[in-house]
Amino acid sequence: MNQIYNSAPECPVLVIGASGVDLIGKLKGEIRQNASNPARIRSSFGGTARNVAENLARLGQAVKLITVIGEDHAGNELLNQLDEAGVDTCEVLRTPDHATGSYVGVVKANGVIHFAMDDMHAMTALTPGYLKERSDLFKEASMVYVDTNLSSETLRTTMSLARRAKVPVCADPTSTTLANRLRPYLNRLHLITPNSNEAAIFCEQPFEAARSHQAIKVAKFLVGQGVDMVLIALAEFGVVYASSETSGHIPALRTKILDPTGSGDALNATVIFALLNGLSLDEAVRLGVSAASLTLRHSGSVVPNLSLELLYDQLVI
Repeated sequence: MNQIYNSAPECPVLVIGASGVDLIGKLKGEIRQNASNPARIRSSFGGTARNVAENLARLGQAVKLITVIGEDHAGNELLNQLDEAGVDTCEVLRTPDHATGSYVGVVKANGVIHFAMDDMHAMTALTPGYLKERSDLFKEASMVYVDTNLSSETLRTTMSLARRAKVPVCADPTSTTLANRLRPYLNRLHLITPNSNEAAIFCEQPFEAARSHQAIKVAKFLVGQGVDMVLIALAEFGVVYASSETSGHIPALRTKILDPTGSGDALNATVIFALLNGLSLDEAVRLGVSAASLTLRHSGSVVPNLSLELLYDQLVI
């Protein structure tokens, strides 16, 4: 697996998927059912694809985002923030039929997600036809990143356009509910980035995230299914990865978790950035773990001062 990327400065990563507003409540103590719980509540912009796009831009990577937002105030603010971060939003679709997407998460006092809800109905407006009219974007891209908030038909078109353009695809299964949409395309993926629960769906058997050797076995299984590179996030147990040439486990950095939202997106974006800049998979994952750790300590989905220098300052040796 010696992928040569189209990594000229003018060749952006084409990011396709969800954007929205995050509302996160972090409990101050144990949750009490059927009662109002004291918490610290914050809002920020989120969405898997949007987070990845912003992280890439913060690192200095050219990036174009295709997503859907409503014709509302939240959509206006989201676009303004992305523009300020350096993301190309020219192809963002605005719809009058749905509000800008939203995500509500409840986080325990120890920083672990208790439960979450999302409303990404706006993504139904992203049709195969919309992407086909923009097929040249695939030809110009260094890589395509996609989350599975796309409909099955739009995902199929994304994969088809990427294959015709001969551009590598990175896919995030996004949730256990949506992960199966990627099953038909495993042998077309350059990189897949599930968490442990999503990875278990593809191998159809559970495994213990605490046992890294089991997770590496699952990663190698997915390589055997045709994926070039596999990255499995194991939460507090770190990350495992595999390709036909290498595999390994990077433990998580010990850190107090302020907010878990967006840490996986920071990991994925940083790995993509590192690969496009010629780093090995092993080195890319180490940088990715640093990015995830920084994001865990930040009250928001993306660290606003993210940089390569900042990542190397706390690189896992």
